[in-house]
Formats: sequence, structure tokens, C-alpha cells
Amino acid sequence: MGKPVVLIMAPLFAPALHELESTFDCHRLWEAADKPALLRSLADHCRIVVTNGGRGIKADEIRLLPQLALVSCFGVGVDAVDTDYCRQHGIIVTNTPDVLTDDVADMALALLLGAIRQIPAGDRFVREGRWPSGPMPLTRSLQRRKVGIVGLGRIGLAIAQRCAAFNTEIAYSGPREKPAQPYRYFADVVAMADWADVLIAACPGGEATRHIVSRAAIEALGPDGVFVNIARGSVVDQAALIDCLASGKLGGAGLDVFDGEPRVPQALIDLPQVVLHPHQGSGTVPTRIAMGRLTVDNVIAFTQGKPVLTRYPG
Repeated sequence: MGKPVVLIMAPLFAPALHELESTFDCHRLWEAADKPALLRSLADHCRIVVTNGGRGIKADEIRLLPQLALVSCFGVGVDAVDTDYCRQHGIIVTNTPDVLTDDVADMALALLLGAIRQIPAGDRFVREGRWPSGPMPLTRSLQRRKVGIVGLGRIGLAIAQRCAAFNTEIAYSGPREKPAQPYRYFADVVAMADWADVLIAACPGGEATRHIVSRAAIEALGPDGVFVNIARGSVVDQAALIDCLASGKLGGAGLDVFDGEPRVPQALIDLPQVVLHPHQGSGTVPTRIAMGRLTVDNVIAFTQGKPVLTRYPG
């Protein structure tokens, strides 16, 4: 009996890709000159797809793989995977929660501090030789600020725990209140933004959260407010965000994700009060190794007839 067939949708972290290709009969979709033809050629054989959070897999692609039974996603976000179609057709979807929580939460704090203390601006101030001519303008402080977190899942909770070390007051919003948590709950994001000095997006992407951080929420945060996004670019109205930053209706932002990435609007690049990062919240070597290990282990468990280690929704 031959090795199980695995279709890999997009490039993966090299060690994970190497292990998959050493263990299974793998096919690289992203390198195929005729992608639909490759999908059709695997129709009777492919039960496993491996993808990442950015590439995912669409329903029209799944339809070409009628034997598909597992989508193993390298990443915690699965909004690019048609999970509704998978659920309706009994296809298991796995992801990589927990192993990236700390690094993504750390990135949220790095972006927040970078924006609120103007770290990139200070770096430029020194490098451009402006310090001898006088001190850099004073910045705001994170101490005792009000922080509103959109989405108090694993990552949102880790962010809250880190913010607490800065003597902040914390609140959160989400689809439902979590009575076990000590933080204030807002059912409405705009109301929370009106209360907060800092708004951090840590919710899943997808249509359910598209533009949940609306123009009204951004304006409610105000000219001294800071917005941080380590979730998905789609969760914020990016055009409204740019307009409010440019007009002074919002004080600053720290962004690891963008709508339409990797293309970033020049208007965002030109704004000095914005800290930009190329979607690398989980981008450390130990975390990517752990994500790859979990992605591969889910595939191995499935091929051995064992329960997968993670399953979306968890």
C-alpha cells in the first residue's frame, strides 16, 4: 500500500514541509502550472490537505476533492478555510492553538508600547542625528490607561494578563460574557471604545467579525487613543482607520495585519504615528517549530486512525 496522498496548498515552515514530504506522497499546489488539473488528478486519492491560515482552502477547491476528510491548518486562524462547507460534509479541520499564544500576545504589547511610546520615531530621531539639536517630544504613557480587548479567547486573555502588569484597567467585548473572568464586559465594541484609551483586536477573522472595529468605534476611541491589531486585517474598517489617523481623530496604531496584505496602503506607510509589522505575531523560531509539529502530528494521527490533537472549533 502506498503512502497517503497529501495536497499542500501553500509554502510552509521548512522543517514541517520537509517532514510531510518525507513521510507522505505530497503534491505542491502552489507550484502547479494548472492547479485545477492537479486537483482533478487527485480526486480519487487525496483525503488530506495541509494549508496555512492565509491561504486556506475554498469550497470550489474542496469540491474537486470528493475524498477529502482532513484539512490541517498551520496557524490558529482558519477564516480562509471554508469551515461551513467542511462541517456540512464531515471534513475535519485542525489548527494550531495554544502554541502561538504567548508570542502573539507579546507582539500585541510590543506594538502597543511601540505606538504609545513612539519607539520607531525615537529610533529615527537618533539615527537621523536630530538628538544633538534638542530632545525628542514627550510621548504618552501606558500606565493606568483603560485597555479594551476585542475577543477574550486564548490570545486575548494572554494580552489582558500582560496589560495588567502596566497597572491598566481592562475590559473586553465578545459574543458572550465570560463570568469567570474578572474584567469588565461590553457587549458593544463602540461602547467599549468610548470607555477605552487603547483598543486591541484579538478576535477571529471571517465574515462574522468583518469591520467589527468600525469607523464609529475608531472615532469613539478618540484623538488620544491607540488601536492595536494582531487579529486579521478584515476586523477593522481600514479605510476609516487611515482617515481617522490622518485627520487626528485617532492618536496612533500598531498593526501586524492588514486588509489585502502583503500589500499595505501607502497612506498607512506615510503615517508617522503608526507602527507597522509584516504579520509576524507568531514569527519566532520556537513557535513556528511547535506549529509545524502540531500540524504534522494532526496528519499523522489521522492517517493512523487516531483522534486528531486539535480540532476546529475546539
